Amino acid sequence: MFDYKQEIPAMPDLVALYSSVGWTNYTNNPAMLEEAVKASLWQLAVYDVKELVAYIRLVGDGHSIIFVQDLLVRPDYQRQGIGKKLLEEALATFPHVYQRLLVTERSEKNLAFYQSLGFVELSEQACTGMIYNN
Repeated sequence: MFDYKQEIPAMPDLVALYSSVGWTNYTNNPAMLEEAVKASLWQLAVYDVKELVAYIRLVGDGHSIIFVQDLLVRPDYQRQGIGKKLLEEALATFPHVYQRLLVTERSEKNLAFYQSLGFVELSEQACTGMIYNN
């Protein structure tokens, strides 16, 4: 049984989790990661005994928009329903929010996962998404 806690995990544990999924933008700058998680709207960590195995964090105002900034499940814990439960908890926490968004790497695995939970591509809603890279 997993332990779900609405808290900021210890930074060494969080960096190890981000590292396990190859998210080097965070692991190369742990000070930025620490400030980012502190400024998040909402977050939920999952532990197997005392070991951090999954994490989700949202940014936004909590009224008109939430953005799933990060959803990570350690590779050896994937395909057990943890990511699904994290996302369902996040969405249930903000049921009246109009815009629920996320950006993710385009892969069949990601598309299938998020579509199974009700997400659609922006183009299906006559919308477009844009990103500014500097």
